[in-house]
Amino acid sequence: MEAYDGPQIVGMDLHRRRSVLVRVAEDGRKLATARIANSPARLATEIRRAGEHPKVVVEACYGWYWAADALAAAGAEVHLAHPLGVKAFSHRRVKNDELDARDLAGLLRMGRLPEAWIAPAQIRELREITRYRGKLVHSRTSCKDQVHGVLAKLGIEVTCSDIFGAWGTQWLDELVLPQPYCWKVASLRQLISWLTAEITVLEKVSADLLAGHDAYRAVQQLPGIGPVLGAVIVAEIGDITRFRHPARLCSWAGLTPRHYESDTTVIRISGRSTAGEPARQTFACWEPRWEPPGRTTLRDSGLI
Repeated sequence: MEAYDGPQIVGMDLHRRRSVLVRVAEDGRKLATARIANSPARLATEIRRAGEHPKVVVEACYGWYWAADALAAAGAEVHLAHPLGVKAFSHRRVKNDELDARDLAGLLRMGRLPEAWIAPAQIRELREITRYRGKLVHSRTSCKDQVHGVLAKLGIEVTCSDIFGAWGTQWLDELVLPQPYCWKVASLRQLISWLTAEITVLEKVSADLLAGHDAYRAVQQLPGIGPVLGAVIVAEIGDITRFRHPARLCSWAGLTPRHYESDTTVIRISGRSTAGEPARQTFACWEPRWEPPGRTTLRDSGLI
């Protein structure tokens, strides 16, 4: 193959241990394929073969943070492919890592790549905290449900609204249960206590990180949004200017109806989307209570 010194486009099929990189020319010709063991140093060495400031596309799959950061540090123009947008790759008769990488490069070359936003390090760190808190809350809720399940199995009537509140805790302390149910309830209550302590720490950390953040203060002016949900919204939205119009934000959050049209058939499906991160689903499930005219709206708060 004759030497090529023009701009190069690189498709990277990222995996846990190894990755495949395919370099193509602007006209689509394949220039080279490389299989590397995953490490920032090895990736930086390989990407230098693509010349200065190559365009590189990597799918937003498991563990993409380090690869995007290493590529950016090496001077590459990094693009992140949305997994749902390239899902069709899995339906090919022949599927392998090299073809996936080449197809990613081809989509970027033709301007048809379904891209995801590459959040900066600060937003990724905040998301790590808010999403981890959400998982701990889910685990704590599961523990509480299991306590209720034990009481239901034994036919014990619950006479308070919250058995994990002040009065309910005293009621559980005085409750006499047979084994192994007594041990299970005690174990679950201990786990609930530990999880609550960790959740409290995470809430304080996220509040400290967002101290002085304009959008964090603004979103809490909306009815029904406090520090916890406010942190989730700020973390998930990130840079609000990446949405050119409020409708784009609503669509991203899953708040808009789906539209299906073919020939004379038109279907509009209302309801919220269940796709995406659980934290985004929390944002989508937020229901503002009715307030008299004059109260702050999403647009008034300066978010959109």
